[in-house]
Amino acid sequence: MPTLILVRHGRSTANTAGLLAGWTPGVALDERGAAQAAALPGRLDGLPIAEVVTSPLQRCQETVRPLLEARPELRAHTDERIGECRYGDWSGRKLAELKDEPLMEVVQAHPSAVAFPGGESMRVMQTRAAEAVREWNARVERDHGADAVYLMCSHGDIIKSLIADALGLHLDLFQRISVEPCSVTAIRYTRLRPFLVRLGDTGDFASLVPREEPADDDAPVGGGAGAP
Repeated sequence: MPTLILVRHGRSTANTAGLLAGWTPGVALDERGAAQAAALPGRLDGLPIAEVVTSPLQRCQETVRPLLEARPELRAHTDERIGECRYGDWSGRKLAELKDEPLMEVVQAHPSAVAFPGGESMRVMQTRAAEAVREWNARVERDHGADAVYLMCSHGDIIKSLIADALGLHLDLFQRISVEPCSVTAIRYTRLRPFLVRLGDTGDFASLVPREEPADDDAPVGGGAGAP
């Protein structure tokens, strides 16, 4: 079965503003995010990418644009199932403000029990994304062969939930996974099990440098803004 390259979108204006974007329209890449997207074709140079699948949200569409320009033989397929979690009433709110919501503690410790007010549950989020991957695995293998490589550009919580699915982890453990903006994760699927062969690779170690402010113990909902 194929190898899936999961790319989180580059840093967005919502990331730097500390907002939970969700499906809020008009959330674009910021200057750094655009630079990350521009560097993506070089990072993936040499990989024979058979298909590109992307979330319909603007920040993902902008992230894959340089890759599509560098490889004119490719076109992007849009799949809503790998779109961001539907955070409902939380969408567009400041993450610092959401920390005081009682539900945030559940998001951190027991996400499989969470349904966002006016939105969807995290279980539904994971299920739709995993179903999309399985259908695209079959389609890519049918059209391009069992050793094909294809790319999906999606969002932090979606990618973390797909990694958990590939590793056989309960959704309640997915907050232990971190994927920075424009990071690359690779999962090789086989008939019996998936193999996680890259996790959150950004090509540098800036995020590991100790920061002046102490690190937050909570997992950033939506994926966080990455290294400063």
